[in-house]
Amino acid sequence: MSEATVSRVLNGKPGVAATTRQTVLAALDVLGYERPVRLRQRSEGLVGLITPELENPIFPALAQVIGQALTRQGYTPVLATQTPGGSTEDELTEMLVDRGVAGIIYVSGLHADTNADMQRYERLRAQDVPFVLVDGFSPKVQAPFISPDDRAAMSLAVTHLVSLGHTRVGLALGPKRFVPVQRKIEGFVRAVQDLLGLSPGTIETELVQHSLYTLEGGQAAATALIDRDCTAVVCASDMMALGAIRAARQRGLEVPDDISVVGFDDSPLIAFTDPPLTTVRKPVPAMGQAAVRTLLEEIGGTPAPHSEFVFMPELVVRGSTASAPARTR
Repeated sequence: MSEATVSRVLNGKPGVAATTRQTVLAALDVLGYERPVRLRQRSEGLVGLITPELENPIFPALAQVIGQALTRQGYTPVLATQTPGGSTEDELTEMLVDRGVAGIIYVSGLHADTNADMQRYERLRAQDVPFVLVDGFSPKVQAPFISPDDRAAMSLAVTHLVSLGHTRVGLALGPKRFVPVQRKIEGFVRAVQDLLGLSPGTIETELVQHSLYTLEGGQAAATALIDRDCTAVVCASDMMALGAIRAARQRGLEVPDDISVVGFDDSPLIAFTDPPLTTVRKPVPAMGQAAVRTLLEEIGGTPAPHSEFVFMPELVVRGSTASAPARTR
């Protein structure tokens, strides 16, 4: 690319193809140069993607789908990750806005936390930065939301386990303040009530165990549920499910002969664990593409309805679930 072309872009002169102009601006951004003030608004090039930690493979999987969809549309994705002790969501947002991004996609952010102040999103809207929120919901925020149907996911898992003869089914999941957690509990309680006739109070006190969304968290929650005679455990993430399998083995139990385990997400490589994990598949490609399509409509000035787009999960049956052990049937 010639110096003359770059000069024309920097000086806002005509005669440069739109894709070339985007390439020059994106290069400036990546190299950390300040854009000339008059070009900052014309940043079709960059779209921010803010995710939680990348240790859970579902987040890189979603980032990959979103990144590819943005690239196909001529945008440059900028991945910003929240890490414990690292940058907060607000700091990452400020950094992206300072870079003049065309829009931001939030995955499992503060919008999913019922304790968080939702004013931050209204302030962002006031700055004319379009955004889309994935995995979480708040009626206080005027924006498009993209979610899996968490209630339906639990219904699929519980129905599968009850059909195998399980009558003590536990649920291991994250902290109660998160919207997806609350929805999973609702779906789980309704399914267990309908299929096994237990009261909601009994289900919540005996069969629901909160922990952290990690392998260790799943292990701790499953240990508590095994102690309450559960022969099957539904987990709110595949990472937690791997922890549940570890908990069972520490007790000298076989999965699935003595206890069945169901994950959630169908994250990469989870089909190859020992045993291969039965899980509820989050529709990641559909959700990621919808997030990008919705954001580009916002950027283009024809916003999608400010409501929630809910995507149906599916049960993937593998080797970690089997008939309830004979002693309990």
